[in-house]
Amino acid sequence: MQNEALNERAKRADKIIRNPRKYKICAGCESIVAQKINLCPNCHAYRFVESESLVVAQAQQLGQREARSVLGSDFE
Repeated sequence: MQNEALNERAKRADKIIRNPRKYKICAGCESIVAQKINLCPNCHAYRFVESESLVVAQAQQLGQREARSVLGSDFE
């Protein structure tokens, strides 16, 4: 199960790396979100880092490790 999750994260990271202009990084929780998002779905922050090089670096990092974020669905 863990390998499947890591493989899925790696696939998503690859998609982001190939087209970083469509994404940005939440300044609150460092999640990568779509460029069209105005409020982070994870932490509800409204400030973002839009640098393509930083998006690529963050995607590379997140694509190589397990998820650590606490989501709203974790509390249900």
